[in-house]
Amino acid sequence: MSVSPFLSPDAQLDLRGTPCPINFVRTKLYLEKMTNGSLLEVWLDPGEPIEQVPDSLTMAGYKVEQITDCSDYFSLLVRRPVSA
Repeated sequence: MSVSPFLSPDAQLDLRGTPCPINFVRTKLYLEKMTNGSLLEVWLDPGEPIEQVPDSLTMAGYKVEQITDCSDYFSLLVRRPVSA
């Protein structure tokens, strides 16, 4: 998988096989442990996870910077806000 050189993640979280809403909760908890401004790459299954998690993160105040279709899963790049 290739990630834009401008969007180099600080950490990676593989949530393939994790159902909703657990994948959102785990992503949010992981982001809360990261430093402000950090970028997290999350791997999500197609279907409900990729349809629900990005919107839920945006509503929770996180910035979804990129979504990449990697065939059998999606890569989501989400940034923890600087003023979180």
